[in-house]
Amino acid sequence: MGMLDWTEKSSAVLQQGGVIGPDERLPWPLTSAMGVQHVIAMFGSTVLAPLLMGFDPNVAILMSGIGTLIFFVITGGKVPSYLGSSFSFIGVVIAATAYAGKGPNANIGVALGGIIACGAVYTVIGAIVQSAGTHWIERFMPPVVTGAVVAVIGLNLAGIPVKNMAGSNFDSWMQVVTFVSVALVAVMTRGMLQRLLILAGLIVASAIYALLTNGLGWGKPIDVSGIAQATWLGLPSLAAPVFTANAMLLIVPVVIILVAENLGHIKAVTAMTGKNLDVYMGRAFIGDGLATMVSGSAGGTGVTTYAENIGVMAATKIYSTAVFVVAALIAVVLGFSPKFGALIQAIPLPVMGGVSIVVFGLIAIAGAKIWVANQVDFSDNKNLLVAAITLVLGTGDFTLKFGQFALGGIGTATFGAILLYALLNRQR
Repeated sequence: MGMLDWTEKSSAVLQQGGVIGPDERLPWPLTSAMGVQHVIAMFGSTVLAPLLMGFDPNVAILMSGIGTLIFFVITGGKVPSYLGSSFSFIGVVIAATAYAGKGPNANIGVALGGIIACGAVYTVIGAIVQSAGTHWIERFMPPVVTGAVVAVIGLNLAGIPVKNMAGSNFDSWMQVVTFVSVALVAVMTRGMLQRLLILAGLIVASAIYALLTNGLGWGKPIDVSGIAQATWLGLPSLAAPVFTANAMLLIVPVVIILVAENLGHIKAVTAMTGKNLDVYMGRAFIGDGLATMVSGSAGGTGVTTYAENIGVMAATKIYSTAVFVVAALIAVVLGFSPKFGALIQAIPLPVMGGVSIVVFGLIAIAGAKIWVANQVDFSDNKNLLVAAITLVLGTGDFTLKFGQFALGGIGTATFGAILLYALLNRQR
């Protein structure tokens, strides 16, 4: 099978409880609708990360689309994944550039040099994995470890919508309205509408929000003035990298977290699809590394495989890589369209927060499904303690500092799980 030769399946497959695999696709109109849903799932975080670092969000969106296409080509179209802005870079970029937190980052070039260096190291690691094989990964990452790591990716992010995306009591109630809307679409509808649960729930919740705020004046109204003022087409503001030893030494260690995220992503997709994607692990690392280098060279953020999109795949049972090609092409178009950017940014924050609660929860459950599918024995103290400690390290965002470099919750949980399992397994 060639890279673009997906086997077309009708939507009847889904109605009968089946799944659409990575090398299959629905008819193009339905595939395109799924692509839109994935774009919306990634948009919040992909735009938020550059804003927190003083980067241009339109460049980040453009580069996430280009990066996803690079990843698709390098993995031969076999690994369903979207590459979006990585939050792992935020702390080190702010430290390297002394960014004050508002407006454009005056030292963006220094950060870009570090991001490119990090991508280069990541690519080399991918090449080593590609030549040495993945058997060592199985040894270090049995299902008890991978399940815990995948669950932690969702749980670690839980604080973002709960603490940062609801500024008032009304906002919190709107989050409830949003996740209830998504849940009702998931349970009460059938066919394609059920598969578009995130998108449909978001539209319903946004309409309710507009009625309560713009109509009844209960909360902060939806501001559409930005959409009207924005132009349809416009070049995003690109920036050039500057290479300094200090910034590179600060930013390159983020590669450890990127490897962990990508590993967890592939393990999660393997568990969901029933297809062992470990053979593409090296290629996935290379694809992500190259995409990060290309993004950094134009003024974009470092990129990583996106947990939000795992959540959408878990909910829809559609793992077709065709969906991600569509999503990537939409992102490239959006990168050149300030008006589309303004439209997505007009979605009320509490509604995005409610959607995030659903998506992050689905990721956490995908981790638990790995345990169930592999019949992990929790009467064995080794498994029990590895899972227990990993979940709390990740959820509590346990951070370890090595000089200037900080390894946050997902990193400490991932490496903690691997090292703890290796230690306890030796005691046999």
